Order: sequence, then structure tokens, then C-alpha cells
Amino acid sequence: MTVVLRAEGVTRVFRSPAADVTAVREVDLAVSAGELVVITGRSGSGKTTLLTMLGGLDRPTAGRVLLDERDLATGEVSDVLGHRIASIFQTSGLLPVLSAAENVEVPLRIRRTPVAEREARVRRAMQAVGLAEHARQRPSELSGGQQQRVGIARALVMDPAVLIADEPTAQLDSETGAQIMDLIAALVHERGTAAIVATHDPAMLTRADRVLELHDGVLHELGPRARVAKTGGR
Repeated sequence: MTVVLRAEGVTRVFRSPAADVTAVREVDLAVSAGELVVITGRSGSGKTTLLTMLGGLDRPTAGRVLLDERDLATGEVSDVLGHRIASIFQTSGLLPVLSAAENVEVPLRIRRTPVAEREARVRRAMQAVGLAEHARQRPSELSGGQQQRVGIARALVMDPAVLIADEPTAQLDSETGAQIMDLIAALVHERGTAAIVATHDPAMLTRADRVLELHDGVLHELGPRARVAKTGGR
């Protein structure tokens, strides 16, 4: 499979007068098209810091992140980040005054996508997350799980090469959370997207093609036995 996103020796140090804090230490990671990589670890282990660097929202203190073998730190790559990498967060972050479809449409409007193409892509994205019949409803009229699905549709509407999700099920009950993870896994494999999902929920690990653990900023790959132990044998 083709490697889409690669981290090489990525380190992030937060400096302060009191003391420097190393949040991520020399991380090496390669994620291929159609692969769902789950990163687990306790709160404060550095998951969010790592994901913000993988998504191009922050730059490493040392090392580099490559998208299609091009350094994210270069201006050339920065220009395409908006449609090559998409992010999903703990909360959907939907605009309350817009309908579900209008929220999904926002990134296309920002990029001035032609109206006809915009409408077609929004329609496909809403269908992909199973919310075609709820397109005109506002966020307040949707359940928490439905709102997160709209957030996923908004991320997918640009047909990104890389999908990054930071605790996408943290605000949901276990059943709805499982449905969201099943949806992400299905979309990743169907679309050939490279996906990195950070979660502290052991039940989510079974959806992954590969499971990694971040501990004190150091990334470790979990073998089959460790994965079974953490999921309680499920």
C-alpha cells in the first residue's frame, strides 16, 4: 500500500521559564492509504499534541511530517492542507444557525467550489454518514451521535487523503460511540483514506488495522496479545 503520511523523528518540546516539557519524543510513523491506525494512551500522554502535528496544525520542535513525501512545513504543502488532511474532534463544532447540510458545505464554500459541484458533494457526504434525510435540520434538532456524523461528513466532503480524529467518541455513550467508530472504519476502507484516530476507549481498538500506544510521549506498537488484553478479549 502507498504511504500517504509519514512522521520521522517527530519531537515536540514546550518551553517555559520553569522547565521544558517534552510532550512527544522522536516518533516515527507511516500510515498508508486505506489504513486505520488507532493511537491509545492515558490523558496527558501526548496524543493530541501528536495529532496536531500530523495534521499540520503545529510544527515539531525536531523531526518532520511528510504528506505524499513532502514536508508539511513547506509553503507548497501548506497550500493543499485544507483539502488533503481533514480533522474530527471530540465535539462536532457545528454552527448552530446552519442546517446539517450547510455545515457540511462550509469547507467547500471557503474554497469557492462551484455551486453544482458543492451540492453534489454535500449530498454524497450526507448519504455516506446515513443522514440524507436530516440534511435540513439544525444541530439542536439532532442527537449527539447525529451531530458527530455531520462532523464526519464535513471532514469527508473534501475527499481528504488523510483523516485525523481526536477522541471522536469521547462525548458519546458506548453504543453510539461504537457506531461512530464502525462508520469511520467503513469509510476509511471504502474510500482508501489514511486515518489516525486517538482514543482512550479500549473498546475502540478492535476496529483498527493497527494499534499504537503513546506513553510519556513515546510511541509503541501493540502486538496481538497486548491488543486482546486491552480489549478484554473482544
